[in-house]
Amino acid sequence: MELVVYDDYQTLSRQTAKYIAELVRKKPNTVLGLATGSTPLGLYQELVHLYNEKEIDFKDVLTFNLDEYVGLPKEHPQSYYYFMNQHLFSKVNIAKNNIHFPRGIFTDPKEACREYEKQLTEVDHIDLQILGIGSNGHIGFNEPAKRMTLDTHITDLAPRTIQDNARFFNDSNEVPRQAITMGIGSIMRAKTILLMAHKESKAEAIDAIFSGVVDPNLPASILQLHSNVLVLVNKEVANRLHYRPPTIMVNQ
Repeated sequence: MELVVYDDYQTLSRQTAKYIAELVRKKPNTVLGLATGSTPLGLYQELVHLYNEKEIDFKDVLTFNLDEYVGLPKEHPQSYYYFMNQHLFSKVNIAKNNIHFPRGIFTDPKEACREYEKQLTEVDHIDLQILGIGSNGHIGFNEPAKRMTLDTHITDLAPRTIQDNARFFNDSNEVPRQAITMGIGSIMRAKTILLMAHKESKAEAIDAIFSGVVDPNLPASILQLHSNVLVLVNKEVANRLHYRPPTIMVNQ
């Protein structure tokens, strides 16, 4: 596991997009695991730019998103599907049947989880998983808990997560209280994981990844057991870290 430090968020996003474009050039049917939220937004903008410059072709790419709010339909402006469609899917040539998402609307939660887990196992593994990280250490919506859940599951959102996400809604009471999320096991099956962070508030959670201790109360700490993880941060985050693993400095 390595820490890659960029001068700023724009450089982080641009270089990550180039990394993905190179992977897709080598393997056109790359399976990408995608995250939502403010952290990967710059990445998606850069990927759209590379697509417009004909430097990446999404025609055969498959995508699997980490999670979705329970109770929000695809058309809801705060659903994660809406986010992805607005910022990436509608702007590139990805085939609709190559886009995979856990369902936020369902009558049988267990069946909804089984359905998404089946889709994940059918592709064997994700080639490249993009992750953000919550200020409480969650990845996907795998929240701090007594144990880590391996498969796709419904989770109650932690109060801190609800508070962090309230800025996207008109009122904090509108924030869904549950999400359906890819489990820790599915995330860890990815061949390569890129975790992105650019806010100082995430430094404590990033530290947990390099602490040497795997703790279900800090779900991202499980990434220490993966064989190929790059933690991508800007200088603001890096300067607040206590644990300093092998580090690559990128100035362009």
